[in-house]
Amino acid sequence: MAICSPDLAPVFAALSDPTRMAVVERLCRGPASVSDLARPHAMAGPSFLKHLKVLEEAGLVASTKSGRVRTVALVPQRLDEIEGWVRRHRAAWEARLDRLGSFLERDTQ
Repeated sequence: MAICSPDLAPVFAALSDPTRMAVVERLCRGPASVSDLARPHAMAGPSFLKHLKVLEEAGLVASTKSGRVRTVALVPQRLDEIEGWVRRHRAAWEARLDRLGSFLERDTQ
């Protein structure tokens, strides 16, 4: 079993940063303008835009522009892919732990 699908590696890398994780958390409530997303973060605009670029390149967000306002929305399918990855790995680890528990029970009897 591969450690991480090459397709999901950029997603996990993008989510490893607290600012980007906070943006994704906020977007779970619905789309927002770039200025609204940037407001809670103490950083210059270009720095914040780099975070959005990482999220967009990972396929976690998509943006649209209407006039001067750029709106960012979550791409929920990418989160579904992460959920599937976690579910598969959790099932594998639970099976291993169940086997270990059975082994230990037999060994102590």
